[in-house]
Amino acid sequence: MRTLNLTSQRQAVYDVVREAHDHPTAADVMNRLMERGYNLAYGTVYNSLRYLTDKELIRELKLGEAASRYDGRMDDHQHIICQVCGRVDEVMSEVPHDWIETVAHETGYNIAHAHVVFGGVCKECQSKRIK
Repeated sequence: MRTLNLTSQRQAVYDVVREAHDHPTAADVMNRLMERGYNLAYGTVYNSLRYLTDKELIRELKLGEAASRYDGRMDDHQHIICQVCGRVDEVMSEVPHDWIETVAHETGYNIAHAHVVFGGVCKECQSKRIK
């Protein structure tokens, strides 16, 4: 059993990430905390995000962007990122078992988990290109 030390600051950061549907960056989390009346130092927010990630309460997403994003959903799912605006959405389809077997065979790894990131253009950006 994990021992948790959820200070009020960590709880506030956790609440922001869990309630977000857009996979916020640390800067986004900071801004949302300010909107809620919190006045936390950047270091406190970053340390809280690291703590929550280490305790597996949230997931850090490194999607090839400069800044990590954070996901409050810990169930098994994938992500898709818009290559135009950077929007990140969740994909609930499972990674096909035959893909995992193929990768294991190619690499010799015993695969514990898979996370696939798809890239494309979201509906909003597609509609802007049409006009």
